[in-house]
Amino acid sequence: MKFVRIALDVPLPILFDYAAPAVHQEDIGRRVLVPFGKKIAVGVIIELAESSSLATERVRQVLTILRDVPALPSDVLSLLKFCSKYYHHPLGEVVLNALPTRLRRRQEIKPVEKKAFRITDAGHATDMSTLPVRAKVKRELLMLLRKADSAVDEAILHSVAPTARSNLKAMLTLGWIEPFARSPILSSVASELSQAEGPVLTAEQNIAIDSVRSRQVGFTPWLLMGVTGSGKTEIYLQLISDVLRRGRQALVLVPEINLTPQLEAVVRARFPSTAVVSLHSGLNESERLRGWLAAQSGIAGIVLGTRLSIFTPLPKLDLIIVDEEHDPSFKQMDGLRYSARDLALVRAKARAIPIILGSATPALETFQNAMTSSYRLLTLTRPVNAMPAEIGYIDTRNLTLIDGMSQDLLKAIEATMQRGEQSLVFINRRGYAPVLMCRSCNWTADCARCSAKLVLHATARRLQCHHCGHQETIPAACPACGNHDLLPLGQGTQRIEEALARTFPAARILRVDRDSTRRKHAWQDMRRQIQAEEVDILIGTQILAKGHDFPQLNLVGIINSDSSLYSTDFRAGERLFARLTQVSGRAGRGATRGRVLIQTEFPQHPLYQALSRHDYPAYAQELLAERKQAGFPPFVHQAVLRAEAPQLAVALGFLERAAGMAGAQNAAVTIYDPVAAGLVRMAGLERAQLTLQAHSRTTLQKFLHSWHAELCALGERKVRWALDVDPLEV
Repeated sequence: MKFVRIALDVPLPILFDYAAPAVHQEDIGRRVLVPFGKKIAVGVIIELAESSSLATERVRQVLTILRDVPALPSDVLSLLKFCSKYYHHPLGEVVLNALPTRLRRRQEIKPVEKKAFRITDAGHATDMSTLPVRAKVKRELLMLLRKADSAVDEAILHSVAPTARSNLKAMLTLGWIEPFARSPILSSVASELSQAEGPVLTAEQNIAIDSVRSRQVGFTPWLLMGVTGSGKTEIYLQLISDVLRRGRQALVLVPEINLTPQLEAVVRARFPSTAVVSLHSGLNESERLRGWLAAQSGIAGIVLGTRLSIFTPLPKLDLIIVDEEHDPSFKQMDGLRYSARDLALVRAKARAIPIILGSATPALETFQNAMTSSYRLLTLTRPVNAMPAEIGYIDTRNLTLIDGMSQDLLKAIEATMQRGEQSLVFINRRGYAPVLMCRSCNWTADCARCSAKLVLHATARRLQCHHCGHQETIPAACPACGNHDLLPLGQGTQRIEEALARTFPAARILRVDRDSTRRKHAWQDMRRQIQAEEVDILIGTQILAKGHDFPQLNLVGIINSDSSLYSTDFRAGERLFARLTQVSGRAGRGATRGRVLIQTEFPQHPLYQALSRHDYPAYAQELLAERKQAGFPPFVHQAVLRAEAPQLAVALGFLERAAGMAGAQNAAVTIYDPVAAGLVRMAGLERAQLTLQAHSRTTLQKFLHSWHAELCALGERKVRWALDVDPLEV
C-alpha cells in the first residue's frame, strides 16, 4: 500500500495521510481530489510514504490524481515549505493559496490545443497609421507578427493584452493573419532574440550593469539605489536582455497593480518577440491561469507581477528584480503575513541566481545590509537627461489657507498653467473631508464598527469608513442635538478638486484616487489623458506617486505631509521620506526642471532638509543611529501576536496567557506587555497585540516554533489570533 501526505486548504498545521495505490514519484506537487469529512476537497501531494501513523481502516483513499497541468516543481514546494515554517502558517493554506483560483477547484483543466498564427500579405500591406487611435492592441499584434520570422504561438499573442483573443478573431476575419499548422513557439527560449534599441546609457548605468554582469553566476543580492528618474528601469531591461539571450526567464516584482500596465508596455516594446506575462489580482480567473501556465511551461520569458507572483513556477528562472523594494505593499497584512521581497531573496539564494532590489529610498533593513556588505551596493546619483526637481517649502504657520491650499501654491499652479504645463496637487487622503462635526454640540460621525471617523464622500453623498467599508447616508441634522449646521473638517482629494475647480474654472482637472480608478481600465484611460496633455491639474493620492512618467508635469504641490512627522510608528519618518521622494520625482521628467512645493509648519525639520538636498543616505544614517539606540529593527528582530475578540478584555486575557506561556521558555527573547492596538476596534472586533523581539533571528525563530505549537494546542475559540513575523506595524 502506498501513502501520500497531502496539503489541504484548512487552518491546521498538519498534512493529511491518504492511500494512493497508483501514485508515482513524479506526482509530488500534483493536485488531487480527496474525501475530507462529508466533502470532496482539492489538495496537493507534498510527500510519498510507505506507511501511515493512522490505523489502516482510518486511512481514506485518494479519489483522483489530477494530471491536467504539470506538478509544482521541487523549488517552489521548498519555497512554500519555508514560507509556512518561517511565518508559522499552515502549509495547506500556504500551498493552495499560491495556486490560481481555477486550480483550487475540483474541475480538471481542459487541455488547450496549441495554435500559432502568421501574418498574411494583406497584414503586411496594412497601413497601421490608418488604424483608429483606440486600436492599440491590433497595432501591437501586427508589429509582433511582422517582426517574427515564422508563426507566433497563440499563448504569446494572448499575453499581449486581455483583449488579444477578440482582436485575433477580428484580424482573422479581415484576412490579416492565418492559422499555422506546425505551431512553432517563438519565445524567450528562441535562439534569436528580437529586441528594440535602448537609449544611450550613462556612465553610472554602465558601471551598474557591468558590475552585475561580472557576477552572473551564483547568488548575489544587489541594492540598486538610484534617485528618481536615474534610469533604474533601463538597467532592469539590459539585465533581462542578458537572461533572454541565454534562453532563461526573469521575474520582476512590482508593489501595486497600477504600476504593472506601464512597466508591461515598456517591456513589450523592448522585447516584441518574447512572451511577457502579467500576474496580479486585477486579472480574471482565466487570464491569471493562462499567464501562470505560460510561466510554468517556460514559454513566458518575462513574468511581471505583484507579491503573490513570487510563488509562480519558473523552470528557467535566472534573475529576480524587486522594483520599489521598500514598498509596504510587498508585505501581506492579513492571513498569511509574508513579505514577497524577503521570499524573493530566499528563492534567489536557493536557485543560486542574482537578485536586484531597486529603490530611491530603500527600506532601512535593506540599506543596513548594503552598508555592512551583506548586499552589494549600486548607486545612481543623477536623473537621466534632467536636473533633480527643485524642492521648496511654504511655511504655513501664519498663513490663511483656502481649503488647505496656500496662495503661494495657487499662484504657482496658475503660472504653470499659463506655460502650458501640468501640475499635481498631492494629498494622501481620499474623500471630501476626514471628519464631519456638529458646530453646536461637537458630535462627530463615528464608525459603529471601528474606532475611527467616517470619511465624508461628497460625490457619492455618503459617509464611509476606510477601514471596514461601512457606509451611511449623510445625516440632514445632527443625530445628537438636531442642529442642521454640520461642518466638514479637513481636506481630501474631492474637496481639493472642488476648490481648484472654483479657483480655476477653465482648467481641465482630473482626480486620481481609489474611488475614481475603481472601474476596470479607468486608470489606463486616465494615463492616456495625462500623456495626451488633456489635463491641466491633477489631484491624487499615492496612486500617482509611483513610477509614472508624465513629461509635461512640472509642478508638484504637497499638502498635509506634517501629519506623519510625529507619529507613534517608528517607521513613519522612513515612509514619509519615501513617499515625498516618489511624488517629487513626478515633476520635471521632460526637458524642464521640475519644482516641488511642500506646505508645512516645520520647514526646518531634518527630514525636510535632507529631502531638499535629495540626500536619503544621510537621513537613513540618522534613522539607523536612532533605531540602534532605541533597540528597533534592523538591530533586533520582531514578531507580534495579534488577537481580536468581541471585547477587548477577552483579547487581552488571551495575550496575557500567551505571555505567561512564553515567559519561561527563552531569556534571550524579550516579551512586552499586551496592549490595545492603535486602532482598537475594527469591523466589530476589538484588537490587542503582544510584541516579542530578540537580537538573533535564529533565536527568535526557535522560540516561535515551540511557542506557536503551544498556542495552537490551546484550541482557543473565543479569540481570533495570528502571528506576524517581521511586522511592519507594531
